[in-house]
Amino acid sequence: MNGLSELIDSLEVKFFKLNQKLLQLEKKNQELQDELLLSKKNQQQQFGEIEDLKKQLDTLKMVNSLLGSEENKRETKLKINSLIREIDYCIAQLSD
Repeated sequence: MNGLSELIDSLEVKFFKLNQKLLQLEKKNQELQDELLLSKKNQQQQFGEIEDLKKQLDTLKMVNSLLGSEENKRETKLKINSLIREIDYCIAQLSD
């Protein structure tokens, strides 16, 4: 009977340790999930900033070419031609 009691006590100690380990792992898992969510939000914010900066860069390139910069003159001409075609298309649609 004494051996059975010691076995039960041993199992209780092991169960308690396993339960504590489980609680620690669950806490760590929650912390990692929170960190992942924060990282995803930061990533989305950075992607948005990158897109804004790309738009600003394109605008600056166009302004530079309009001011006489030779580097982006071809791109600007193509963009202007594209805009003119769109305007012509809209006018044609309104005329019908």
